[in-house]
Amino acid sequence: MLSTGENYEIPGAEIVCDLKSAMKGSDVILTDSLPLEALDDFKPCQITTDAMIQANSGAILNPCPPFHRGEEISDDVIDSSYFVGYNFKASLLNVQQAIIAWLLCG
Repeated sequence: MLSTGENYEIPGAEIVCDLKSAMKGSDVILTDSLPLEALDDFKPCQITTDAMIQANSGAILNPCPPFHRGEEISDDVIDSSYFVGYNFKASLLNVQQAIIAWLLCG
């Protein structure tokens, strides 16, 4: 499911414009960096600790680098137990290689 700013919808994708509704039932929350000129359009989509409470118990926040405090994710959520960014990213290449090997080998 995708939550995005208005007028940034992707055709064919399941879109929920209300962030808190989009977070319900989620285990992993992913974000992407935003261009400076789009920050205001995406302000309602900023991941905060209050938004993370809407996700499942034990949910994690895994922002795509480069991420910026106060832009796509709030300062408070980066400093929370939801955030797995730095340690998780250290293993990302190994995970991606394992997925590719699994896909190639059937």
